[in-house]
Amino acid sequence: MKKLSLLFAVLLATGCAITGGGPEFDALEADAAAAVKAAKKSGHEWRDSDKFLKKAAQAKEDGDYAQATKLLKKAKSEGELGQKQAADQQNAGPWLF
Repeated sequence: MKKLSLLFAVLLATGCAITGGGPEFDALEADAAAAVKAAKKSGHEWRDSDKFLKKAAQAKEDGDYAQATKLLKKAKSEGELGQKQAADQQNAGPWLF
């Protein structure tokens, strides 16, 4: 019974996080697009960021908000990591002994 309760709690928490189209989804969509755009502007856009955004838009169009949310989170993460990479490598140069 404990396992069933735990499974139900996990499914409820993940399913209700963003079930489709609401303000949380729109905010995530805007944040992901902004993160990817900032990474692109800094010259450190990662390879799949735009692909994730396009696939998320297609999933949203198909009504698969769970998949769209997953892809938007990946795109946002890659955008943020690209920006961090740009900051970390701003003064990169050859390493000499």
